[in-house]
Amino acid sequence: MPSLNIGSPFEGENGRIFSRRDFDTISKLIYRESGNVLPLGKATLVYSRLARRLRDRNVETFSEYISLIQQDHLERRKAVALLTTNHTYFYREDHHFDHFRDHLRDDLIRRAKSGEMIRFWSAGCSSGEEVYSLAFTLLGPERSTGLQLAQGKFAFLASDLTDSVLETGRAAIYPKVGLAPVPAPLRNNWTKDAGDTLQIADPVRKLVRFRRLNLLGDWPFNKTFHVIFCRNVMIYFDEPTKEELVERLAACLEPGGYLYIGHSERLPGASGRHFEMVGKTIYRKRDA
Repeated sequence: MPSLNIGSPFEGENGRIFSRRDFDTISKLIYRESGNVLPLGKATLVYSRLARRLRDRNVETFSEYISLIQQDHLERRKAVALLTTNHTYFYREDHHFDHFRDHLRDDLIRRAKSGEMIRFWSAGCSSGEEVYSLAFTLLGPERSTGLQLAQGKFAFLASDLTDSVLETGRAAIYPKVGLAPVPAPLRNNWTKDAGDTLQIADPVRKLVRFRRLNLLGDWPFNKTFHVIFCRNVMIYFDEPTKEELVERLAACLEPGGYLYIGHSERLPGASGRHFEMVGKTIYRKRDA
């Protein structure tokens, strides 16, 4: 499909018209619902992803579909999901897991053994590869030790806006090739062979709760976290949204807790005052 000339109405397959007004309305709706910014250069993507949904719903025009998603919150969720990027993989930006292993793991284990509940949050977890990579790193390469840790006071929250990727995370079954970046001792300890796939082992799965959560909406918890991974989420936001998000993340971190963000992201505006940089895109919350 050629790029859209969105300055004038575009007639796509089956005669469906996609106008600049349609694009602007959808772009504003997605921004309001998710914080994601859809620049005009994404018009082709918007058209191609939503055209399939129009066919599925037997809707003839984009204007009719817009009316539908404005009234039907479940269909609106599906539209937001279609226009949200969910790319991830195991051990992405592996220096973050190395830092956690070398600088945080032992202290957090000691604190858990003394009775403190240690909480982790993968904010924008997509299909679960990030949170499972972190849990692998916590449990470690010695299986007997890891099994003891899995019974300890550790809790992982994995949240995302998209229902389908959360279901993938809960199922915890991935292609073998997808787990290739995981260090072999961790992969051998914490996955089970299932033919062409690997399933995350039960001790790991039981540590993780997957929940649908809009980072722009209410956060239904009142506990603070020791570690937050919020990586490659802010790249889709504008500056005010980024700053508001980081302020809220800072409020949810224990003093001395750690925030990990994506390789191309930075702490925006005045939100950086809460943190000191301790590594590449790794930030420690300043003590109170």
